[in-house]
Amino acid sequence: MASPSSKKRKASQFDSSPSSASNKVAKTIHPFFTPGYKAPVEESSASGSFRWLKSLGSPGSCLHAVNLEPSSSAKVAAFDLDDTIIKGGRKRPELEWEWWNAMGELFFPVMLLLLLIMFHSYAIVVVSNQAGLYGGNKRKNWKTKLGLIAAALPDIPFRLFAATEKDKFRKPMTGMWDELEKLYAEDGIQIGIMPVPRLFPRSLISWIDKTSSFFVGDAAGRNYSKTPGKQPDRASTDRKWAVNVEIPFLTPEEYFLGKAPDPDFTLRGFDASSLPKVPLYTPSSSPLLPNPPTQELVLFVGYPCLGKTTFYRQHFEPAGYLHINQDTLKTRDKCVKAVQEALATGKKCVVAGLEDNTNRDASTRRYYIDVAKKLRCSRPLHTIHGLVSRHAEMFPKLAFTTFKDNFEEPELGEGISQIKKVNWVFNGTPEEHKAWSKWFHLDNKDDKGLSF
Repeated sequence: MASPSSKKRKASQFDSSPSSASNKVAKTIHPFFTPGYKAPVEESSASGSFRWLKSLGSPGSCLHAVNLEPSSSAKVAAFDLDDTIIKGGRKRPELEWEWWNAMGELFFPVMLLLLLIMFHSYAIVVVSNQAGLYGGNKRKNWKTKLGLIAAALPDIPFRLFAATEKDKFRKPMTGMWDELEKLYAEDGIQIGIMPVPRLFPRSLISWIDKTSSFFVGDAAGRNYSKTPGKQPDRASTDRKWAVNVEIPFLTPEEYFLGKAPDPDFTLRGFDASSLPKVPLYTPSSSPLLPNPPTQELVLFVGYPCLGKTTFYRQHFEPAGYLHINQDTLKTRDKCVKAVQEALATGKKCVVAGLEDNTNRDASTRRYYIDVAKKLRCSRPLHTIHGLVSRHAEMFPKLAFTTFKDNFEEPELGEGISQIKKVNWVFNGTPEEHKAWSKWFHLDNKDDKGLSF
């Protein structure tokens, strides 16, 4: 295994955050042996060796900092922050903190165990979800608090990533780990568990050893069903992140206290990799498009951002179907008129849109079905499907809840000749499938019900 590299980043990567103050905290007694250590705010807002680097992503949603000069080691010891390294909770003043389990069962202080793992040639990396840093001085104070924590770790190099948005960086998505891989690649350390090829010098190539690396976090999905009075974990985000990154996972109790793993846990919510293999549409006994071709009106029904427009472009546009949608025409009356004109001239058409043409209830669908009946369109058709939209914009939650509250399952009795349900079927390369399969339901403390 290659020795850890210590390649330094350019000074241009640093920002001028308040937390990068150059004042050094005076040391008398080593803080390792001080449970609940709190660096005085009056002395400094940060350790002199702790500094904030340029934020990652667009628009800088992932905060990035280092303490001292962390080496790029083949073995990574990753830690969550709140309720893992320090105590969580929002009731305390923003600049106050204390070590996790400072006065509990912990025999050795957290910072001493971090020091020990460093001596075993591990690179220490902190990965934290911090979506609540909005309003007032929350972000400034949080960054200052991180400087105070670093001041209590004057001899421990570490790197920190903090995801502040609901994007690719937020656990359980792997954006923070991906950035770590990029940094390590610059230092000649690649991802993998393979041995170094003999034809290359060991000093030139190494690998991140995923079998020896690990992640410690409290959001483990523990149910505590056999522990009366013990509340279940409010999330399983950290365990999901370890699954996605493909490294072993431990809870703080397992790592710091040496307790046995608790097998009673649940990875809550949607797991993309668990979806069964199904046909593109059902029933599959008849083709998606009529054969031989005939005039028809097709209504797409489904939540916003399900991929209705993409499905049209893939399957109906090549067959000559017109696309009529309220997102473009702006009003329902214009959509109805466009359908009338298309059918009157013998054309085939699809009614579907991003938000306004979800066709969620029978009364909405009736406008178009009546037009088809009057013009004797031979085959009005309805499809329900579950494709993922290619739109990059974040859609408001209200659009989804409104659809759910008003949705009425289509029925043949509405005057529809055929109903097909379009299923989710992945379309992409093996590498794209691997990335897609890492999408879990985000069930953490702040963002219940969102998927990332």
